[in-house]
Amino acid sequence: MAPRQGWAFAGLLLAVLCWSGNALVARAFHEAIPPLTLAFWRWTLATCLLLPFVARSIWTHRATLRAAGWRLLVVAALGISSYNSLLYSAAQSTEAINLTLVNTCLPLFTFIGGGLLLGEWPARRAWFGMAIAACGLVYLISRGSWDAFANLAFKTGDLIMLVAVLVWALYTLSLRRWSSFLQVPPLTLLGVLMAIGTPLILPFYLFEFSQVGGFTPSLTNLSVIAYTAVFASLIAYLSWNHGVKTVGAAKAAMATYLMPVFTAILGWLLLGEGLQLFHWIGGGLIFAGLLLATQVRVGSPLLSQAKQSPR
Repeated sequence: MAPRQGWAFAGLLLAVLCWSGNALVARAFHEAIPPLTLAFWRWTLATCLLLPFVARSIWTHRATLRAAGWRLLVVAALGISSYNSLLYSAAQSTEAINLTLVNTCLPLFTFIGGGLLLGEWPARRAWFGMAIAACGLVYLISRGSWDAFANLAFKTGDLIMLVAVLVWALYTLSLRRWSSFLQVPPLTLLGVLMAIGTPLILPFYLFEFSQVGGFTPSLTNLSVIAYTAVFASLIAYLSWNHGVKTVGAAKAAMATYLMPVFTAILGWLLLGEGLQLFHWIGGGLIFAGLLLATQVRVGSPLLSQAKQSPR
């Protein structure tokens, strides 16, 4: 493995670890901090921390950013405004481990979206693995109950998280598809996306505030916002964006396999959330299917061509 790719994969691993903690605190403090409140203040703080360091770079690359135009708005709306707002909303009614197990299906959405949007279709044998992963996902969100599946009686949080994963897949693919328009330093790109994406949350936050109020500014609650702003925002997003641009969307998505492992351990230690039988079966099918799919996928000549020619 080339040193550049090694650092990229290390960054992806760091991002996944930070996001595991993000799902954990979202569930642990779902009663103390409303979801859109957490999303808005997280990105507001992160933007205030980052912009002073990238303002000069943004000005230097203003021509490139101006050329990117509406694409920046789309990427910011997906990756900044929508994904975590949906994740925090999902945490209101489902366990932290469910958040991350559903999130593990990102490669499934990325493979399909990569074929439709980027022409990066996986090999035929990979489809068998993705079918297994899809069965595991259905088993997971139905919680092992045929009645729940037949009556579509899924937990609201699981369904919201499913939408969040679709949004994140589109964000990842957008970075790949428009990489030629986003030729700016990763930290600069992150600052621009946050500056665009944070105001998009504001009207939804104000509506939520009018309905349920805000949060108590205790040291604990402020620490949660600080964690999400620094680790789950600045460090994780920078690492993820760099990894996607270096190794490609499909390989980057593979790093999310470790998120349920981190979350399950931390959730058991800190929240007392134990794994149920449907977690083991559904998670096992998801892991087995995605491992089969990605083992075929990684060696695909089509992926190598796609990495060499930006779309």
